[in-house]
Amino acid sequence: MTSESGGPRCDRGAGDAAGHPAPRENDPLRRFAGIWCRAVHPLAATKMTPDEFEGYLLPLAHRLSAALCSSPFDTEAAYEVGAALVDAQCTEPDALPAILGVIDAHLVSCSSPGAPFSRPSGESFPGPSDEPAHEPLADEEARARCVRLQHALAAGFVRELRERERDEQEAISRAAMAARTEAEKALHASEAKFQAVFEGAVIGVGIAGLDGEVLVVNDAMARMFGGMDFFRPGRKVTEFVHPDDVPGAHELYRELVNGERDHFRIEKPHYRDDGSELWTNLTVTLLRDSSGAPQYQLALAEDITEHRQLRERLRYEATHDELTGLPNRTLFLERLDQVLAADADAERFGVCYLDLDGFKAVNDSLGHVVGDGMLKAVAERLQRCVKPAELLARVGGDEFLALVTGPAAQADGAGLARRMLAALAEPVRIEGRELRVRASIGVVDGRAGEIGRAEVLRSADITMYRAKAAGGNRFEIADADSNARVIARHSLTNGLPSALEKGEFFIEYQPLVRLTDGTVRGAEALVRWLHPLHGVLGPDQFIPLAEDTGLIVPLGRWVLEQAARQARKWRDAAEDDESLRVNVNLSPCQLSHPTLVSDTVAVLENAGLCPSALCLEVTENDLIGADETALRPLRQLADLGVDIALDDFGTGYSNLSYLRRLPVSQLKLDRSFTRGMQRAPADPVDVKIVEGIVSLAHTLDLAVTVEGVETAVQAEHLRGLGCDTAQGWYYARPGPPERLHTLALADAS
Repeated sequence: MTSESGGPRCDRGAGDAAGHPAPRENDPLRRFAGIWCRAVHPLAATKMTPDEFEGYLLPLAHRLSAALCSSPFDTEAAYEVGAALVDAQCTEPDALPAILGVIDAHLVSCSSPGAPFSRPSGESFPGPSDEPAHEPLADEEARARCVRLQHALAAGFVRELRERERDEQEAISRAAMAARTEAEKALHASEAKFQAVFEGAVIGVGIAGLDGEVLVVNDAMARMFGGMDFFRPGRKVTEFVHPDDVPGAHELYRELVNGERDHFRIEKPHYRDDGSELWTNLTVTLLRDSSGAPQYQLALAEDITEHRQLRERLRYEATHDELTGLPNRTLFLERLDQVLAADADAERFGVCYLDLDGFKAVNDSLGHVVGDGMLKAVAERLQRCVKPAELLARVGGDEFLALVTGPAAQADGAGLARRMLAALAEPVRIEGRELRVRASIGVVDGRAGEIGRAEVLRSADITMYRAKAAGGNRFEIADADSNARVIARHSLTNGLPSALEKGEFFIEYQPLVRLTDGTVRGAEALVRWLHPLHGVLGPDQFIPLAEDTGLIVPLGRWVLEQAARQARKWRDAAEDDESLRVNVNLSPCQLSHPTLVSDTVAVLENAGLCPSALCLEVTENDLIGADETALRPLRQLADLGVDIALDDFGTGYSNLSYLRRLPVSQLKLDRSFTRGMQRAPADPVDVKIVEGIVSLAHTLDLAVTVEGVETAVQAEHLRGLGCDTAQGWYYARPGPPERLHTLALADAS
């Protein structure tokens, strides 16, 4: 991988040999290259002097800088820079972390990504340009790009290292075949020729008898193992066992000495006499005599200890969390997949999914330094809770997963969750602050072979959020029914937007009856969802979802439009009665929406409906504590002539005197106050309460409507107490609009 002059090859554009102009002296990337050189040169196996090495790094620095600021962003240059560093012999185990560390610490500042930058088309390196500059990069974007460049550089580095290793292994294989051929010729024909090949080989060569006794090794083999003393007389290859030998290695050796195979090749660890560890690419070949009978075994060994250490370091960094040192999501999922793939009768498992409560507030208020300190403290405490056979991983910002296995996995999982909560009970101290730590944990258990990874993680996630919904700082155990409800809720949430577009909503109307004469004075509009799978759904099943997703605003406007048109039709059909009105419910999201008043006015105008024919119902809880800003839209609508009804009155905790400042004209009394009047004799407490509310309302010039009237006795009591209107199943269930004028009202008289 070097040029004829001994320096690294430059076919990737890694230096002035590529024909690019030398960077200016005041180029900040020259300083970057100097820092890079000082950090990496002591760790590299390059034969270049520090000045030569810095000169080699400078064009690479320009490539990374150009890639960082490029538009569109492309990481290909970083792959090539990683390969160029391998060409420069930066292959020692500690070299790659140093390379990435300098890039992480200095590339963004030395590249000035906040300033405009452009690159001439067709050039691999940055240079003078007359093209317009791109928009400056934000610091957060620059840092994100820098991280991606580091990942790409590491990938290119490893890819080139593997290609070199493959080339070397192929060379070794060719050398091995040559050595085998020459050895057999030497044994069969000329001992002198074999001895020349044997002693001159650059890889370790050894010969042993079929009984395993080492007969002779060359100097290269002796150096690998620490000297000729390692191969003392009588030593056998069967003594070179290691706990990390690949499975089946002994069987391969047995087949070879029995003549059942001619060779085998493995990566094998060995212990030297001083206790240190040696890793080799080992090829063992059977040598036969002129008649074809097995006679000797020939071993060819290449020292791959450094390459092995580098691979293990890269593997560790790829499977462990940098902040806490815990296994990361990749390693956890590998282990979980292994458990799930085991025999169903042999393995039970449990998963604990822990999420910190309120961690975002810590980051937002105290900063990420304090947040990172808390995460490290939490990780240390959780690690102390985990038994040796259990696995704990950090899989996200403030998310941790733990895996337990064994016949008592569910009990062990719940026990681990208790230990985790107990370990976090004491405050953690970060930079002089005592911070309380709360966590919610979902526990899932199952049997291997019966459930997939995705289902395990989904169930754990659902269960963890169930613990949060229950107040947090607790754990819950997965429950199939609860999971099904959450999944169904999610399905409904996803189906809401298209349901409005497809016309799956419809409105039913429940009559409002004047108690004094039993006549219909209007109706309340109640939206329904005709779901293609679940049938007709009531508002309690989807209105909360619509509020959570923001769809309640367009849905509420649609309901208002449909109800206004219907009210216009009723008034047109009842030429002698212009008092019919329609009641429409408003959600908290609609109340705070800036277009509420303008949308309502537009709907009334489009329907040709006067404002007095519309009553908007707002729940008492939505108005508790509302300031004048929140009440202003309702006041504007009331000034236009729209009635405002205070729905579910009596279920909140507002002071009754608060009614004086609300722009309401009606109270809708909650059905809980009238249940005691369904049968005679009526509950005297309920009677007194309703009587007091009616008296107060009439004093404030407010009309009173009662919900949930179900019996004639109840209706008679309410009429006697002075209530104005009522609605309920006693009069009619919600139904299509055409029923309003055909109802045979039970209380009409």
